[in-house]
Amino acid sequence: MDELNRAFDIALKGPEAERALADFHRQIAAWNVAMPQVEPLVLDFGLGDFRRIGLIEYWIANEAQAGYCGKYLFVFDGQTCPLHRHRVKHETFFVVKGRMAAEYDGRNLELDEGGRLAVEPWKYHSFTGVGPLLLLELSMPCQVDDNFFENVNIPIGGNYCGRKQQ
Repeated sequence: MDELNRAFDIALKGPEAERALADFHRQIAAWNVAMPQVEPLVLDFGLGDFRRIGLIEYWIANEAQAGYCGKYLFVFDGQTCPLHRHRVKHETFFVVKGRMAAEYDGRNLELDEGGRLAVEPWKYHSFTGVGPLLLLELSMPCQVDDNFFENVNIPIGGNYCGRKQQ
């Protein structure tokens, strides 16, 4: 199955997603940043607490055959992308706008605009906006089941036990 469609299957929808996108668009306009013409993903990781745990993703490219992926990731002030790791994917985050507090392999880091963090496979990582934060992710292709979340209540990824057997 196409990974982007799988991601949309778990995306937040409805009034809360619309409010989040409106707030996001206001921030992007204030920064005067151009975003790609793709449909954004508003993710709450199935926890129902988007403003605390979630993010907005813009998939620029997920070229499995060519071996690369590019995304913009946005989190609001205080919002966190939860602690997780990837069995296969290597990724690099670049801080486009804002400031990022990150946990990487048991260490706490802070990165300003222009900062970069390379994340090796199987290393736990998460990030939080210190103020609104826009990241560019450059990585190996995205595969939904290559996400292994520390919080096993997150109903997606390779370690989710409650999903239907295929």
